[in-house]
Amino acid sequence: MKSSFAVEARGVSARYAGVRGGAPEVLRGVELAVSPGEIVAVLGPNGAGKSTLLRVLSGTLAPTAGEVRLLGEPMAQMDRRDVARRVAVVAQSESVAFRFAVRDVVAMGRAPHQGSWMREGSRDRDVVAEAIARCDLSRIAERPVDELSGGEQKRVAIARALAQEPRVLLLDEPGAFLDVRHQLALYELLAEETARSALACVVVKHDFNAAAQYASRVALMKEGALVAVGPVSEVMTEARLREVFEAELYAGEDPRTGAPFFVPVRRRA
Repeated sequence: MKSSFAVEARGVSARYAGVRGGAPEVLRGVELAVSPGEIVAVLGPNGAGKSTLLRVLSGTLAPTAGEVRLLGEPMAQMDRRDVARRVAVVAQSESVAFRFAVRDVVAMGRAPHQGSWMREGSRDRDVVAEAIARCDLSRIAERPVDELSGGEQKRVAIARALAQEPRVLLLDEPGAFLDVRHQLALYELLAEETARSALACVVVKHDFNAAAQYASRVALMKEGALVAVGPVSEVMTEARLREVFEAELYAGEDPRTGAPFFVPVRRRA
């Protein structure tokens, strides 16, 4: 029977090769299934394994145990081009495409859908134009990417991922380098695209408040393992966050929207 999940990690463990003295496990027995149309925010302290989980879900790091399934199929048995048609990744830091214009970089997202000659068709041009517009890049579409600010480059990377028309979208700290206006615009865009295109969206975040407002579910990680997975109200409790992050936090509720918010609290002697 075909799986209803877009992407699944089934008992996944992983380690990096080439570490002197033997590589420790970075992920340990992770179980996570993401459905089309939902945003799962992955939270955890530095070194918890969040970025490694995205690498495993994207197929760029093979698990040492367990398996990843993409639309019900074992990813390890799939052709890399087939994976690239279905999974788009926005990394925490992107290498700048030297002297390529914004439009050209966004158009690179169409590569998995084109033949070996990489000929651009009218549909490719339409998809690229829409991605550029939705990421607020129209006025700088002809500028070289290496002349842009870090925040503008991040929006170019997201536009390229959307132009790929993926079924699964994996993002590592997408709000980094963005000002408040563009952070909010980004999260609204992700929410709209997830609903409109039935995307399965997995987002690594350090921003508790953005996760609380936009995530369908939260996956909380510590030391390579999932501590909890579920709705914001169940997972993002003051006690659990304090335990996982080993920091004092105050949890409140926005009286206008009812959304929870979180404030770090200074420890006093």
